[in-house]
Amino acid sequence: MIRKGQVLLITFLWMIFACNAEKQTIPSVHHPQWSLNKTIYELNVRQFSNSGTFKAVERRLPALQDLGVGIIWLMPIQPIGEKNRKGTLGSPYAVKDYFKVNPDYGSMADLKSLVNKAHRLGMYVILDWVANHTAWDNPLLKAHSEWYTHDSRGKISSPVADWTDVADLDYTHKDLWLYMIKAMKYWVQEADVDGFRCDVAERVPLAFWNQVRDSLEMIKPVFMLAEGDAPELHDHAFDATYSWNLYYLMNDIAGGEKKASDITGLLNKEKKMYPPGAMRMRFTTNHDENAWNGTALDRLDGGFKAFTVLTVTIPGKPMIYNGQEAGLNKSLAFFEKDPIEWRINNYRRFYRRILNLYQANPALYEGEMKEIDTSDKAHIFAFVREKDDHRIVVILNLSPQRRSITVSSSLINGTFLEYFSGMKVHYGSGHMFDLEPWAYRLFIKE
Repeated sequence: MIRKGQVLLITFLWMIFACNAEKQTIPSVHHPQWSLNKTIYELNVRQFSNSGTFKAVERRLPALQDLGVGIIWLMPIQPIGEKNRKGTLGSPYAVKDYFKVNPDYGSMADLKSLVNKAHRLGMYVILDWVANHTAWDNPLLKAHSEWYTHDSRGKISSPVADWTDVADLDYTHKDLWLYMIKAMKYWVQEADVDGFRCDVAERVPLAFWNQVRDSLEMIKPVFMLAEGDAPELHDHAFDATYSWNLYYLMNDIAGGEKKASDITGLLNKEKKMYPPGAMRMRFTTNHDENAWNGTALDRLDGGFKAFTVLTVTIPGKPMIYNGQEAGLNKSLAFFEKDPIEWRINNYRRFYRRILNLYQANPALYEGEMKEIDTSDKAHIFAFVREKDDHRIVVILNLSPQRRSITVSSSLINGTFLEYFSGMKVHYGSGHMFDLEPWAYRLFIKE
């Protein structure tokens, strides 16, 4: 028989256990140490060079290292399906065989050579992984038709009406999980890749991705990026998710529909929604947006560089799409050969400076952010990032008009190096700034 005192003791111990259990459920992905200060570069092998090969990518790796690239995300490198293909060459996201490389890009040996050289240069490589659907001529359709989604008439269906070139996979079948995990492990073991960017991750069960992470971590520490923005993606499986909210807000600010002050609300909301340490990938464009919605230069107008500085300096993981450093001014054809025009201009110097600063300064990749009050919060977004003795002050004019503002904050007190001009400046706790349209100022504490 349990006495009253014992009941109280058991209740007390249960309460302690329950509190501890609740604390233990706070999600926390253990990021690979090497990933903390690394920028992301999305690379379309087909369009990256005239030849569209792994070898051409490998030859440009030193240039990417010099640019400040830390993680190279290769868009799907597997063979592309021919049945129901769109365009002449088809979509890289219509995978015909999960265990082979696209012969147009080269051989498995070429891919391994690319990855090995990236590693020697201090960079890492992740592969785009299409788990949600396959090409219509993927052998799985014949070998395991039950693994696919069927419509009311019993026919295999596409995941989305417009995605007619792919067939939807049905993850209620656990054998499919084992097959897909085996395929992903293959590329880590054979090609020594360092993780994956997972296409339409929210259309695939989270429990599957959790199992993927556990399986891959048994081989090596990996970096996992989800094409999605659901907070629960960070619970266990993914290091980083897409910051779509910032992407759309930047478009709206550039179009005059939203204000710079709206960024504060967005970041505060993220703090409440996402677990500590969750990496939010910041970007001004990617392959989808470039192909279907125009270039970042078109959408962001004269504010292109100011918004890029924003994506690199607020908390998060910056990403650029191949060709942006060359001033990419066209939408790359998605289903055809359409090489990037590598032109000499000032964009490369701009990206090189800002991306290398991110990788070198702890204030940007793990520092605390504090917003700085200004006399024009509607158009000016100002803040500081701090980590130990590192302090960086950022002041952005996110409008097409010249703005004269006053900044009053002890955070700007001291001697700084204005990063882009190279000038040394000294400020007190208050200062007036005359900012040209779309101005960006970045001050590093001396």
